[in-house]
Amino acid sequence: MSNRGAFIAIEGLDRSGKTTQVATLQARLESEGIPVKLFKFPDRTTAIGIMIDSYLRSQSELDDRAIHLLFSANRWELAGAIEQLLAEGTTVVCDRYAFSGVAFSTAKGLSFEWCRSPEVSLPAPDVTLFLDISPEKARERGGYGDERYEKEEMQRKVRDVFRQISTEFDEARWVTLDAGRRREDVAADVWNCVQPFTSGLASPLQRLWNK
Repeated sequence: MSNRGAFIAIEGLDRSGKTTQVATLQARLESEGIPVKLFKFPDRTTAIGIMIDSYLRSQSELDDRAIHLLFSANRWELAGAIEQLLAEGTTVVCDRYAFSGVAFSTAKGLSFEWCRSPEVSLPAPDVTLFLDISPEKARERGGYGDERYEKEEMQRKVRDVFRQISTEFDEARWVTLDAGRRREDVAADVWNCVQPFTSGLASPLQRLWNK
């Protein structure tokens, strides 16, 4: 039986450099001849994603529970595609995943357990790389504050929830990286974490938060 692809999630606060690091990682994997597919959540191109995009740009208003469920539904509508790619041996890299949904909604005051429940049984990343940066440092980077959640107080709360989430995973499946450094240094650490997975995995894909 051939190895399946690895499932890599990259998480972090806004302006932590996620998009840059994801693009760098994708290019490195491709240069190594490793088949890779990138997903960015929310995927704003789907019917559900268009509604989310309008909300994030503050062009519409939705109940906090409703928007959380839309974010979750956005992941579920692409879960089958992710599983198929992994089964075919393709490495999947996600720019944000379920952990962001839980972190942001919990930071708004919703119950952690309630926020987590719609995500149960989604495909689980083999490793999640959390790009950690202080809200103060993130504010110094260009474009901060363009969208609804890019406020220091909100980002501080989100960071605390991410830390709570990290305690639910062992060190092999959740790695926290200092994203306040030079992008080249962060990229080197990202590659060091991902490289062990580049030959694929013989183990079955796990499910998120399944007991």
